[in-house]
Amino acid sequence: MTDTPAESLIPYDEIVQDALRMVVRRVLSDIEKTGVLPGAHHFYIAFKTRAPGVEIPKHLLERYPDEMTIVIQHRFWDLAVGEDRFQIGLSFNQVPAKLVVPYEAIVGFVDPAVNFALQFQAKGSDAAPEIEEPEAPAPEPITDGSNVVTLDAFRKK
Repeated sequence: MTDTPAESLIPYDEIVQDALRMVVRRVLSDIEKTGVLPGAHHFYIAFKTRAPGVEIPKHLLERYPDEMTIVIQHRFWDLAVGEDRFQIGLSFNQVPAKLVVPYEAIVGFVDPAVNFALQFQAKGSDAAPEIEEPEAPAPEPITDGSNVVTLDAFRKK
């Protein structure tokens, strides 16, 4: 008998990632039905901007060529939750934008009101999500009025 476990022919990691992404879908679906976030809940959703199926305005793609985080809190509209993606209207520097985000593009979901966070590996990526080292300096806040924040402050160190 060996100490090395057999290689699984069942993709358990992928199955678990898909199931956790459905948590995001369920939460957004509940918000879609009511049109409001309950209590102090609000969400930071990080996603890969160049993942298949992502649709964001060109100026946002130029500014965030790899990954961006959106905040769903007070000002959002036209939230539509589908089986494999959601779309939402948000304002960036007082400019309205429609975003379409497949769940497979999501790499992080945080509800800081209840200290809840999920982190995902981007579909099609073999690399583990990057987690900032504890000795790294705190990220610089964005001061241009946009509603984009980094998830680094909420990642476990």
